[in-house]
Amino acid sequence: MDETSLHQERNRLIRKLESIADLSDEERRAIFGLPMTVRTFATDKDIVREGDRPSECFLVVEGFAGSYKHSGDGKRQFMSFYTPGDIPDLQSLHLDVMDHNISTLVPSKLAFIPHAALHEATRRYPGLAAALWRDTLIDAAIFREWIVNVGRRPAYARMAHLLCELAVKLKAVGLMADWTFELPLTQTELGDAMGLSTVHVNRTVQELRAHGLIRSEGRTLIIEDWGALKKAGEFDPTYLHLTNRRAA
Repeated sequence: MDETSLHQERNRLIRKLESIADLSDEERRAIFGLPMTVRTFATDKDIVREGDRPSECFLVVEGFAGSYKHSGDGKRQFMSFYTPGDIPDLQSLHLDVMDHNISTLVPSKLAFIPHAALHEATRRYPGLAAALWRDTLIDAAIFREWIVNVGRRPAYARMAHLLCELAVKLKAVGLMADWTFELPLTQTELGDAMGLSTVHVNRTVQELRAHGLIRSEGRTLIIEDWGALKKAGEFDPTYLHLTNRRAA
């Protein structure tokens, strides 16, 4: 692996953690010292499955991933979307068995970090351990917000809220500029995240466009009116617990 690639993986993680916590120079060096094995995955490939006993965690370097479960009749429910900088299965450090699935949503580049290396780093650097612990707590906060989104908000607000969340998360790691970001998710995937049919998703997106809140160019989403989109989605970013003013 070349030096540029090594820096990309570790800088993704540092940028993410520094959006939610303070890291010392020593802790940044510890992240650069973590062993990482980079793998690429095609679209819709399970990375870990329910029942697996993983011995490593993975970092999203490029692409999108989603955690999901299936109902008894085979319907899929996404519970969270993960963007570059996220470690979606960090809980596997302490929970031996996976209780859900995580898959790619687009072709993705992932960096795998052995549990043993993370345990050693967190033992040696309590500040890094605290940052990773904070990250798992924020993951739980996102789950809580998604329950409210799916259970109590109408489709228009659900969609607006989800777009706001993705925008803020991508901005925090430097992947949104001028209110523009890549949104490669299909309408089926959006529907599986919000409990909506594909037809309902399409109609809702068209409403947001017609009201001048968003527009799209291929897989690129442009937010035309951030204030109106936040209001439509009842979006308050508190649950993302961003401490970096630039990220927030």
